[in-house]
Amino acid sequence: MNEDKKPFASSPPDGAGRPADAPRLVDTHCHLEASGFDADRQDVIERARAAGVGHMITVGTDIESSEAALRLAHAYPFIYAAVGLHPHEAKDFDENVFKRLLALAADEKTVAIGETGLDYHYMHSPREAQIHAFRMQAEIARQTGLPIIVHTRDAGDEALKILGAGPVKGVLHCFSGDARMAGDAMAMGLYISIAGPVTFRKTDELRRVAAEIPDDYLLVETDAPYLAPEPFRGKRNEPAYLAETAKVIAGLRGITPEDLARVTSLNASRLFGVGEAPGEGRFTYRIRDSLYLNLTNRCTNRCSFCVRFYSDFVKGHKLRLTREPAAGELIEEIAEPDRYREIVFCGYGEPLMRLDVVKEVAAWVKACGGKVRINTNGQGSLINGRNILPELKGLADSLSISLDAQDEETYNGLCKPASPGAFPALLDFIRESVKYVPEVRVTVVETGGVDVEACRSLAMSLGVRDFRARKLDAVG
Repeated sequence: MNEDKKPFASSPPDGAGRPADAPRLVDTHCHLEASGFDADRQDVIERARAAGVGHMITVGTDIESSEAALRLAHAYPFIYAAVGLHPHEAKDFDENVFKRLLALAADEKTVAIGETGLDYHYMHSPREAQIHAFRMQAEIARQTGLPIIVHTRDAGDEALKILGAGPVKGVLHCFSGDARMAGDAMAMGLYISIAGPVTFRKTDELRRVAAEIPDDYLLVETDAPYLAPEPFRGKRNEPAYLAETAKVIAGLRGITPEDLARVTSLNASRLFGVGEAPGEGRFTYRIRDSLYLNLTNRCTNRCSFCVRFYSDFVKGHKLRLTREPAAGELIEEIAEPDRYREIVFCGYGEPLMRLDVVKEVAAWVKACGGKVRINTNGQGSLINGRNILPELKGLADSLSISLDAQDEETYNGLCKPASPGAFPALLDFIRESVKYVPEVRVTVVETGGVDVEACRSLAMSLGVRDFRARKLDAVG
C-alpha cells in the first residue's frame, strides 16, 4: 500500500502520534454499512485512518447489506466490499440470491464472498439451509476465484469439511476455535483472523492460538460494530479500535505493533488484493527494536526448513534480492546505529560469504557506538579458506550459530551443505568462536530427525552456554 514505507521509529509522528511512515493495519472484516454507523459514519472512517488503519473491508450479510457495502466501497478508495449471505439469513437463500451474489461478485470493488458459513449456536436458520447456502457460496468463490470469509460457531469441523470438498481460499473470521481447528484450517491453506475477544480475560486458548499462528496465516479484524476490544468492551466497536487488538496480539507474539501491522497487511494483500505488496527486496529491515542487514541471498546450505524456499518475506519485509548491496549502501540505510538495540547481519543468505562487507560495515557500526550481531550457519571459515574468527574480534558483540543437527549424517540430510566436511567445520567454528566473541548462541530448529537435547549437550561440550531451540514456523 502507498502508506507503507520504512518503519523507522525515529520518523516524525503524524497527527495521531504515530510515526508518519509506520506500516498501516488492514481491518479485514467490519460492517461499516450497518445502520449503527448511520449517524457518524464519516467520523468513524476518519478515526480509523487517524488510528493507523489503511484499508477496510466492509462485509455484507445479505443482499441489501452487500449492495450497501459496495456503494460504500465505491465512495472511498481505501474501502473494499465482501458480498454474501450470513448463516443467520441462510433460510432466504435461493436461486435468485445465488444469481444476485454472482453478479455482485463481478464488481471491481468486491474482494471476497461472505460472510457465510455455519452457526449452530443460535440456529436462526435450519441446519440444512445453512449447509446449502454455505456450499453454494463456496461454489461462487470457486467460480470467481475470490476468497471466502467464513463464520463458524459450534460448527467448525463441519465447515472445514464443506470447504475441503473443493479448492477454495479464504479466512476463518473472528476465530474462536482451538489450536487443533486452527491447524486443520491452515493445512487447507486458510487464514486465521483474530478479533477483539483476544483482549478479553479468560480467553487463554484464543491467546495461545494468536501467539502461535505462523506469520503467513495471520489476519486481524474488528467485526465492528460488534465485539469491541478492551478497554472499549460493551461499547459500539469501530475500525479505529483495531489498534488495541493489534497491540495485544503483538505482545503475545513478542513483536511490536508495527511488525504485526506489516505482517498482517501483507497477508491482506495476498488474500484479498487489498493495498500493494512490497516491490523490491530490502537491504535493511527492522524487527522489534533491531535492524537486520540483508547482504546476500546466497548460502552454502539448502536447509529443508529454510524460509527462503517457500516465501520472499520475513515479518512482512520482502527479502528476495535482485542484487547485493555495497557496504556504503548499507551504511547509508543504517544511518544511526545507536537508534537500534543491535545491528544484525542476517537476511536471506549466509552473511559471511561477504566477509569483507561484514567487516567494513561492522567496524563503522562499532565506531558509531552500535552493537553488532552476526547470524551464521557456522561455515564462515570453510567458505573463506581460513580461520576468520580472529578478524571478527572487536567487531562482533555476539554470534548466533545454526547447529541444526546432533551429528553429521542428520546435518547432511537436513541442511544439504555444498562442501564436504561442513559439519566438522561447523563444530570447529563454534569451538573457536567463544575465544573471540563475547556472546555466542547456538540454535537449532525443532524439526523431524533433530534431537534437541543431544544438540544442547553438543553445544555445551564446545564451550557454548547459550542454546536456543526454535519452532519450525518461528521466523524473524
